Amino acid sequence: MKTINQIALLAGTGIILATFSLNTASAQTKPKGTEWKVPEAEAKKKSAIKNDEAAISAGKEVWTQQCKSCHGAKGAGDGAKAEKLEITCGDFSSKETQDLSDGSLYWKITEGRKPMPSFSTKLTDTERWQVVAFMRTLKK
Repeated sequence: MKTINQIALLAGTGIILATFSLNTASAQTKPKGTEWKVPEAEAKKKSAIKNDEAAISAGKEVWTQQCKSCHGAKGAGDGAKAEKLEITCGDFSSKETQDLSDGSLYWKITEGRKPMPSFSTKLTDTERWQVVAFMRTLKK
């Protein structure tokens, strides 16, 4: 009887791990969508806030409320709603994203593009810069 319970436990654990693995992989195997070009003047913008611990903490709070559901807690594009989207949410810890200027990230948050909404009226300028400051902490 003990052996049967152990086998059942191992099988159940295997199923859970396989499901998690598939969900994580599918977040990154979706197409990226069209190229998202940032206007040069916007890419050159510098942060309007001091990127200190207070800004990062505030940015994390906004992230948790507004971004985490799609982009995930660590920016890997594996949030609960990401599965329902046709394109990937991206991996914000990647070199590709981390190489973007602060102005580029700020502009993308502000403007949005389908399926991501614009946050120009949902978040203040300061909150958007705080999210950029938090996004920098997601670097691998």
